[in-house]
Amino acid sequence: MRLSVLIPIFNELELLPELFDRLDSVLEKLEFEYEIICVDDGSNDNSLKFLLEQANRDPRIKVVSFSRNFGKEAALTAAMDYASGDAVIPLDADLQHPPELISRLVEEWQQGHDVVHARRASRAGENAVKRLSAVCFYKIFNLLSETKLPQGAGDFCLLSRRAADVVRQLPERDRFMKGLFAWPGFNSTMVEYESVKRTAGSSRFSFWTLWNFAISGVTSFSSIPIRVGTYIGLLISFVSILYGLYIVLRTVIHGIDVPGYASLMAVILFLGGVQLFFLGILGEYLGRIFKEVKGRPCYVVAQATGFDEDIENSDDPLGAQAKE
Repeated sequence: MRLSVLIPIFNELELLPELFDRLDSVLEKLEFEYEIICVDDGSNDNSLKFLLEQANRDPRIKVVSFSRNFGKEAALTAAMDYASGDAVIPLDADLQHPPELISRLVEEWQQGHDVVHARRASRAGENAVKRLSAVCFYKIFNLLSETKLPQGAGDFCLLSRRAADVVRQLPERDRFMKGLFAWPGFNSTMVEYESVKRTAGSSRFSFWTLWNFAISGVTSFSSIPIRVGTYIGLLISFVSILYGLYIVLRTVIHGIDVPGYASLMAVILFLGGVQLFFLGILGEYLGRIFKEVKGRPCYVVAQATGFDEDIENSDDPLGAQAKE
C-alpha cells in the first residue's frame, strides 16, 4: 500500500523546511510506502531550488514545476495526475493543515472510507468578516448545489484510489477542487482539527480573490441562479399584470389620473437592476462555457523530477495530461 501526499506550492520557502521535517516524522511512523508530490506553481522565490534539493536527497520526494503561475486548483490537478498511491492526501504548504492529522485520515481510510474530509473546528487567525463569509458560503453552496460540502471542509482530505480516479476523469478546466473531491460520493467521513495561524509569510488569497472563487464554486455545481432569474421574471410579470389591471380599473372608475414621477422611476430602476443582475449571472455561465470550449489544458509543465520519465524542456510540456 502506498500513500501520495500532494502539496501545491507558491512562494513558501520560509515554511518548507519545517513542513518536510514534520512530514518525515509523521510518514515514517506509518507502515506504508509513500511519495510526496510537490507542485511548484511558478514561485518567484527559491522554493523550486529547495524542492529540487529535497528530491535529490530523497527519491520519495517528486517535483513538478509549472511554466508559470496557474493557480492552486491547477496545481492540485497536476499533483493528482502524477500521483500513483492507493490513497492521495492534498495538503497545503502553509502548515495550517497539520501534517500530524494524516495518521487519523489513514485510520479512517483503513476502516473502509473512500473519502475522509478534514474539517476545521475553528478558524483561528481569521477576522470576523472572513469567518462570517466562510459560513455563509457553505450554507449558500449547500442550498443551491446537489453536491454537499461539509461545513468547514477544504482541500485537506484523503481520497482512495478509486475516488481519486473519478476526480481525475472529470473534464472541466475551471476547477473547484473542494466540490470535485465531494462529488464522487462513495463512503465518506470526517475528522476535525484545530486550525493554526501561519508562522511565516502571508496568505495569497485576498477577500476579492475568495469572493470570485466562491462565485466560481457555486456556478460550477449549480444552475439554480439562472433558474431563479426565470422565477423572478415570472413573478414580476404577474405582479405587473395585476398592477396594470388595477390602473385600468381605477381610471375607468375615477377618471384619468396623472402618474407619479417617483413611483415610475422606482419601478424602472428596480426592473433595470434585476435585468442587469441576471445578465451578470448569464455572463458568468457564458464565461465558463467559453473557457471549456477553448479546451486549453489546466497547466503546462516545465520540469518534472523524480518520476520514471523526467520531463525537462521536452516536446511534451503538458506532462501527465499528454501521456493520457
